[in-house]
Amino acid sequence: MSQPEAWLLGRVEGCSDALLPVAHALVQAREELTALRDDTSAEECTVDPGGVASIGFHIAHIAGSLDRLFTYARDEPLSPAQLDYLRQEAEIGASVAKRDLFEASLERIDHCLVALSGIQDDQLFDSRQVGRDKLPSNVVGLLFHAAEHTTMHVGQIRTTLKIIRGSGSHDRSPGGDEIG
Repeated sequence: MSQPEAWLLGRVEGCSDALLPVAHALVQAREELTALRDDTSAEECTVDPGGVASIGFHIAHIAGSLDRLFTYARDEPLSPAQLDYLRQEAEIGASVAKRDLFEASLERIDHCLVALSGIQDDQLFDSRQVGRDKLPSNVVGLLFHAAEHTTMHVGQIRTTLKIIRGSGSHDRSPGGDEIG
């Protein structure tokens, strides 16, 4: 029997109960990306079937978007390096070795999980500004978006991989679940 999904495993050490949904989503994304890393070829990472984003782009974007969203949650502006990465995500996804792409995203998820342990409940509704237009948000909004955005891109990786492989079956894919 396989292990339940992360959201069914209870508390995440060091993480506030208020942030457990964020932590659970990131832990689940990490598990699925690890399985996908081992099941996806370097060639599959660069294919863009029908003009959709490549798996490599999604992997690079996970690392970059988590970095940016957690930066905003800390109430810091993006650095020039972060802005450069944002502009180059497609090229990074196409040119960086598969293992390096996956490892960068997995390391970023680990970094974010550690960062969650430093966020206190009384900070969750502190106002934050996002982007050059300084759009309004708050800490919990940014963290929730980071988690759901990451899970969305993991799902896009799984779907793109099925398209590349020509799989129309409903078989479980790496890291897939039977519950939800």
